[in-house]
Amino acid sequence: MPTRTAPFAVALLGLILAGSAGAAPAAKPVLAGDIPVAHTPPGGYGAIFPPPVLAACTEPLAAGAPDLRGVWKTLRAERGGTPVPPDDRIYGYVERIEQCGDRIVDMGGGTIADARADGTVANAVHDVSVRDFKTPITVIATFEKGVFVLRPVGMSGIEVTRRLDAEGHMVWVRPDLGTITLERIGGPTESYTRR
Repeated sequence: MPTRTAPFAVALLGLILAGSAGAAPAAKPVLAGDIPVAHTPPGGYGAIFPPPVLAACTEPLAAGAPDLRGVWKTLRAERGGTPVPPDDRIYGYVERIEQCGDRIVDMGGGTIADARADGTVANAVHDVSVRDFKTPITVIATFEKGVFVLRPVGMSGIEVTRRLDAEGHMVWVRPDLGTITLERIGGPTESYTRR
């Protein structure tokens, strides 16, 4: 003898199957290596950040990578342990960092530094110097104990580091500029116009 629930179950199964037939297939993950490497345009990118490079990437951050994603503006700076005067040009400095997997893209000062933080020359920054937008540079990138480290090839002992402090500010140490503390003023896909 047929039960009353059988027609209901058949109808419900039909609705489920009909609904899933038109469903879009799951999106394919976009990994850091699927996105072409970005380079500084001739003469630098000017006053406005170029479009985001890694916005479509779905790969999670690499283990041990500090989350430096965002637009960052100088909050304070020191050189040789002495505060930098408030009229120094470093206070106008803004950069945008994007991350995906072990890849990190840093746009600042008109240049684009795009690298895999895997410690290899092959995946290092291969771009131009911020000083003239012409001189080729190669800079190896790594993540070490929660710190993003850059080491220019051919300049033994020189390191540029970025890390987060306890307040969530980014601390950028560069031998020629000193120690710069930056505050996050926007997300990694936001634009900014330098004044």
